[in-house]
Amino acid sequence: MKPSKLLSLLLSLALAVFFLSAAVAIPILYRPFYYEQIESLALAEQTGWSEAVIRQAYDEVMDYLVADAPFGTGELKWSASGMQHFADCKVLFRLDFILLGCASLLLLALALLRWRRKIAFHRFAGRSPAFWAAAGMALVFALAALWALIDFNSLFTAFHSVFFPGKTNWLFDEQADQIIQILPEVFWVRTGAFVLTVSLGGAVLTAAAAALLRKHDKP
Repeated sequence: MKPSKLLSLLLSLALAVFFLSAAVAIPILYRPFYYEQIESLALAEQTGWSEAVIRQAYDEVMDYLVADAPFGTGELKWSASGMQHFADCKVLFRLDFILLGCASLLLLALALLRWRRKIAFHRFAGRSPAFWAAAGMALVFALAALWALIDFNSLFTAFHSVFFPGKTNWLFDEQADQIIQILPEVFWVRTGAFVLTVSLGGAVLTAAAAALLRKHDKP
């Protein structure tokens, strides 16, 4: 059976999408990730609101984004413009879940076909598709990290320009939309670092496992 270059590229892409979308989904679905930031970032002291008020505001927003509950921010003020931004975020969250589901199904199908020896994957430069998925992600993440170190604000602006084209409602007035006060910039930096670490870590471990399995299978 001749190894397929196209399927090899498809597998690399599916792995990258899977690890990235899964890493994004974790802080969305695992709320203790945010709860732990309340104390470490001293949000109660910084804002003057109690931890219970902060949690309620966060939970209501996440219920809206994930469970399609009515929009609310607990005791904190919010504006129509701010709510519309979260409506846009809801679309992106759903897109992430869809990508995660599609990538998972594709990987399962490719694994099943490979196990039944109906397909084979080309090894570009002698490396597995998992290696190239990890390498590609590492390159993109390194460039993003370098950009952030040079000018985080421009990276932040570029990110919103790409994912919220033509809109400015992500520029919150912290008095009109008080939720932004409990979601400071450092929280997003930590979240981004988490996503990059988990997604790249998963890809690297998969590449290492693929290399070990190939070495073990060699006579």
